[in-house]
Amino acid sequence: MVYLEKFVLPDEDEEARLANARREENGGALGYLENGYPCMLFPQRGLRELDFEAITIFYGGNGSGKSTLLNAIAERLRLARISPFNGGELFMPYVRSCTYRFGFDEEGEPLSLPSGSRIITSDDVFEYMLAARTRNEEIAEATDEGKQEYARLKFEDTIRFSGMQDYETVRMQLMARQKSLSRRKFLHKTIGKEVRLHSNGETALRFFEDSMKGEAIYCLDEPENSLSPRLQLQMKELLEYNVRHEGCQLIIATHSPFLLALRGAKIYDLDNVPVYPRKWWELENTRTYFEFFEENRRLFLDSDSKKK
Repeated sequence: MVYLEKFVLPDEDEEARLANARREENGGALGYLENGYPCMLFPQRGLRELDFEAITIFYGGNGSGKSTLLNAIAERLRLARISPFNGGELFMPYVRSCTYRFGFDEEGEPLSLPSGSRIITSDDVFEYMLAARTRNEEIAEATDEGKQEYARLKFEDTIRFSGMQDYETVRMQLMARQKSLSRRKFLHKTIGKEVRLHSNGETALRFFEDSMKGEAIYCLDEPENSLSPRLQLQMKELLEYNVRHEGCQLIIATHSPFLLALRGAKIYDLDNVPVYPRKWWELENTRTYFEFFEENRRLFLDSDSKKK
């Protein structure tokens, strides 16, 4: 599904106007501009308009602007997000100068931003894992005290109910003495369950899987972080499934060769001037991988023959 059809960036004249307006705010005719980002980043590369498919990828090296584009789109569409993004003094004026257009459904009716649309970044994943680990440590510290409390409530004398001040203690004792409630279940009810964490990569993959539900636009900033090659291939399968069967539109910033090979993806090569769409096997990163393995083909073939 293609909800977002086109996104238009400010041209050089509009960027100059934004910069001059900011200088005036900072001191009139002699005003200063501390940070011009993201101006002067895309017009010089011949990039003004972005046309989208069900999967659109921004590819490029560090500093190429792929995350900038992703965040500009997310902020202009007001997508939900977890981790904040601070782009400097000109970023939000720049975003407000961007324009966009949604597509049409199969019956020709104009589409709008679907509910549940959001941006998901690698920072979101790391913050989730950190929060989960912190919570697990808190639960582990409280568990010993909880075991002692359970034993006291279950086996000591029955607490007499003499007023509302005793209500919570009596309620806890009645819970502890339920035959159907084991000590483990009592601790889960009163303290909470630990969040089950796997390896960083497996946790990251499950985070993305749980975060993308239903028909929506999802901006994904380098989702391959923490993922091994095998898990990147699983991520590729997940994303292709969500587009094909769940009606998702994906806009991705990545340099993973596995995600660049997403079926049907339109890839903007931000390392090229001017920027234009390219096939994944034409990109410098993927060709570098290919050339490296091609140079060492004999090692792989020799290893395979020895295994036989």
